[in-house]
Amino acid sequence: MAPARQPRTAFRFVVALGIVSLFADATYEGARSVLGPYLATLGAGAAAVGVVAGAGELAGYLLRLAAGYLADRLRRPWLLIGAGYAVNQISVPLLALAGTWPVAAALVIAERAGKAIRTPARDAVLAAASQPVGRGRAFGIHEALDQVGAVAGPLAVAGFVAWLGGYRVALALLGVPAALCLASLASARRLEPAPPSDADPPPDDGAPSAPLITPAFRWYLAGAALLGLGFADFPLLAFHIERADLAAAAAIPALYAFAMGIDAAAALAAGEWFDRAGTATTALAGVLAAGAPALVFLGGTAAAVAGVALWGAAMGVQESTLRAGVAHAAPAERRATAYGLFHAVFGVAWFAGSAAMGALYGAAPGAAAAFAAAACAGGAVLLAAAGRLTR
Repeated sequence: MAPARQPRTAFRFVVALGIVSLFADATYEGARSVLGPYLATLGAGAAAVGVVAGAGELAGYLLRLAAGYLADRLRRPWLLIGAGYAVNQISVPLLALAGTWPVAAALVIAERAGKAIRTPARDAVLAAASQPVGRGRAFGIHEALDQVGAVAGPLAVAGFVAWLGGYRVALALLGVPAALCLASLASARRLEPAPPSDADPPPDDGAPSAPLITPAFRWYLAGAALLGLGFADFPLLAFHIERADLAAAAAIPALYAFAMGIDAAAALAAGEWFDRAGTATTALAGVLAAGAPALVFLGGTAAAVAGVALWGAAMGVQESTLRAGVAHAAPAERRATAYGLFHAVFGVAWFAGSAAMGALYGAAPGAAAAFAAAACAGGAVLLAAAGRLTR
């Protein structure tokens, strides 16, 4: 392939993968927007709903460790990408057929497992193919398109429920974006560019030999863990907004959509900045995330809106620059394993931090805000240190 064509071909592939994620997010985020009340109609109580949601997320993040390692061992990333997307997407419309909440719970966990199986391999493929156009830009575009689906899916489900009544029909109709996701994936696979002449060298046959935990990646994982520990969940922010009467209940979904729009714009801007300034830009995610809970928990309505906007910007920076940075901090021949480890570390820390902040909020909202600020600020410092090591 001529060098002049490499950026154009790589850009088309990046957009194609972003469209896959758009349809994927429309499918499973649409389902997640009504999962709680749907499980309740099947007889699940509040405790069961919480356990199902938490177990699905935790299992999904832990499975990424094995999925990333397997992708590097098999040298067939598209096998895991295809299998993961298939399980992830097919599980959603099947929820419409669930007769009991344990069956629905199994499908929810299957959906999370499918996402776990495909994510490390997909991120590794995206990192390798996007080198001619800039990894920060590529992951920024991917996150922006991802968030378009995350907004469109729940809005479509809300319309289906209002128009047609009931959750089953709405879940069944999510089979349409699921089918479009899988069709788009087949198209994206055909668009994958050949490696450019200056690409990372392919690994030798056999087991990867390069050490995975380089000094830079060690600092990177530590920073990501602290950032995950202090990154507030939107449900906790929304809980406070409603409890403190900072906004009407009907306005809270609109606030979430607003945050997702900020997320998309921030991802694009941060991705471009990453390509210009380097891996140290990942520290911005910690700086932004540190202030969001304090604005929401300790201020009035205007401060809460500003906090939600800051939270959305932090999410966009985190999803674009941190994923791009893994490709710089970890060895190329073990990139899928590195992505699996990164996602697992961040996800487990986020799960633990969410539980801790929930408990602290019950004692004093200011304590939860202080915990988030301290952890995220510490994460920013460590990510900046990792960035200096990857220059």
